[in-house]
Amino acid sequence: MTTFDTIIKNGTIFDGTRIPRYRADIGIKDGTITKIGRLDAKDAGKVIDAEGKHVCPGFIDLHTHYDAQLFWDPYCTLSGWHGITSVVIGNCGFGFAPVAPELRERSMLSMTRVEAIPFESMKAGMPWDWVTFPDYLDSIDRTPKAINILPYVPVAPLLTWVMGLERAKAGALPTAAEEAEICRLLEEAMDAGGCGWSAQRLAPGCGADVQRDFDGTPMPTDVMHNETCIALAKVLAKRNEGFIQMTMLSGNDPAKDRAHMEEVASISGRPLLYNVVQAVASDPEIHRSTLRWLSECHARGNKVYGQGLTTDSGFTFSLDEWNLWDDSPAWRHVTTGTFEERLAKMADPALRQSLKDNPPGIAATGPIEETVLVRTHSDKFNEFKDHKLSLIAQKTGKHPIDALLDIAVGTNLKAEFFATLPNAGNLQYMKEIIDDPYVTFGVSDGGAHTRFLTAGRYPTEAISKYVREHKMLSLEEVHWRLSALPAALAGFNNRGQIKVGAPADIVVYDYEKLEALPAEITHDMPAGEWRRVQRAKGYDYVLVNGQVTIDHDCQTNTYSGRLLRHGDG
Repeated sequence: MTTFDTIIKNGTIFDGTRIPRYRADIGIKDGTITKIGRLDAKDAGKVIDAEGKHVCPGFIDLHTHYDAQLFWDPYCTLSGWHGITSVVIGNCGFGFAPVAPELRERSMLSMTRVEAIPFESMKAGMPWDWVTFPDYLDSIDRTPKAINILPYVPVAPLLTWVMGLERAKAGALPTAAEEAEICRLLEEAMDAGGCGWSAQRLAPGCGADVQRDFDGTPMPTDVMHNETCIALAKVLAKRNEGFIQMTMLSGNDPAKDRAHMEEVASISGRPLLYNVVQAVASDPEIHRSTLRWLSECHARGNKVYGQGLTTDSGFTFSLDEWNLWDDSPAWRHVTTGTFEERLAKMADPALRQSLKDNPPGIAATGPIEETVLVRTHSDKFNEFKDHKLSLIAQKTGKHPIDALLDIAVGTNLKAEFFATLPNAGNLQYMKEIIDDPYVTFGVSDGGAHTRFLTAGRYPTEAISKYVREHKMLSLEEVHWRLSALPAALAGFNNRGQIKVGAPADIVVYDYEKLEALPAEITHDMPAGEWRRVQRAKGYDYVLVNGQVTIDHDCQTNTYSGRLLRHGDG
C-alpha cells in the first residue's frame, strides 16, 4: 500500500498566501494534501512531473450562473477549462429554487433574457426533480461534477414564492408575515447548505438596468425594498455565517446606494461583494470613487469587497441575441419579442429615430459607433467587414444606427458585431482596479450570456496578460487574488491554498505557454443550441479533490467535484 495516491514532483509552488514561491513536492492521499517537501516517487501510485512548471491552488470563481448548465456540463465550461476548481452559483438573485411546478417554464423564460441562456437548452437539460431549495441542492449533489459548487440563495425566487409573481414584480413591500416567511425560507436554504444570499438591484431608469426579464420588465429584486435586504442581513447576523452579493443602482445617488450596501454588511457582520467594479474610459471617476468607498468601508470595519471585471476584450454578438443595451427603453423594445417582431421593429424608420434619440448608457459597452462588423453572413456587406460603424456610416452617408440596423436586417439578424467594453482597453485604469486590495478578480458570468460572453477565461488572462505581458503584479499576488482571497470571502473552508490538510484542488501550468485561445462557436448545448467559447492552452494538469480533471488542456471525464454545503465537502 502506497503512502500517497499522487505525488506532484519538482514543481515551483505558489501556495496562495503570497509568501515567496518555493520548490517542493506535494503528496496527496484520499483527495487531501498530506505532505509537502521532498518526497520519494516510489511512495505514490501516480506521479505528476511538474519540473519547470508552476503549481498553485485551483482558482475560485465567485460570480457564475451555472445553475442550469451544471446539469448537462459537469465541467461548467468555460470555467473548468481555465483552472477554476470551485464556483459560486446563484448570483444576482436569480435561480431555480424554490420554484412551484407551474412556474418552471416562467423561471426559464426569465433566464433567457436576464442571463441570455437558451430556453430549449434549459428545458431539455434540467431534470426539474425539485421544488424547494433543499431539494435543488440534493439534485446537484446527485449530479456528476468535475468542479466544486457553492450555492448562494437567490432572492428573486424567495420573493416570488412568498408574494406571488405579480406582487413581487410590482415592487410591493412584503407584509410582516411575508417578510418572516422570506427569512424562514432563507434559514431553511442555509440549513441545507446555502452560503448566503444574492440580489441584483438595478432600479428601472437607473441608467444601468441592462438585465431585464424576458418581457422587458424589471426582475423582482430590481424593485425590492431596502427593508427586505436589512431583514435578510439579520438572518446572516443571527447565524454568524454566509456572505452577500449585491449589485445596486437606484438612480443618480450612488452615495445613497453605497450607504445602504455598507449598512447591510454592517448589520450582517459578513462579507458583502459589490458587483461590479469596472473601468469606464470616458469617466474614470466611476471606478475610482468605488475604490475609495471600499477602502473607507474597511476603515470603518465593514467587510465590503468589489468584484472586478478584469477581462477587457468586449462582446461578439448578433442582434438576434443581445440584451446588454436594455438600459435604453427604446433598444429594449426593438430587441424583445418574436424574431419576426424584432425584424420588423428594426426596419421601422420611426422606431429607428427613437433608438438614435435614446442611446444605451455606458454600463455594458463602449459607444455604439465604435462597434465593429466582424462577420457579415452575406456577400452584400463584405466590403464593410472589420469596419467600425462610424466608418461604415461615413462611407454610406448614413447614421451609425442605420448602418447597424441595415446590416442586421439585411442578414436576418445573423451579422455579427464586436462591441468594446467601456474601459476601451485602458491598461492604466485596469491596473488601478487590479492593484486594489479590496477587489477580487473575475465576474466571469459563467453559464450566462452564452452567445456573446467568454469572460470565464479571466484566470488565464490574469496570469498571461497582466503578469507575464504587462507585469502589473507578481505571481504571488495573482495567485492570492485568484484563490485564497475569494476562498476566504466565500467561506470555502480550507480551500484556496496549498497546505497540509487542504483539499487537493491544484493547478499545474506552463507559465510561458499559458494563453486563452481565440473564441469559437460550438454546438454542444442541449437541444442542439450553440454558444461562443474560449478554450485554454498551457494547463498541464488540474486536480479537483485529488483527481485529475484536466490533462494537458483536455477533459479526463473525471467527476471528482462536490457540492460544498456551507463551504464544506
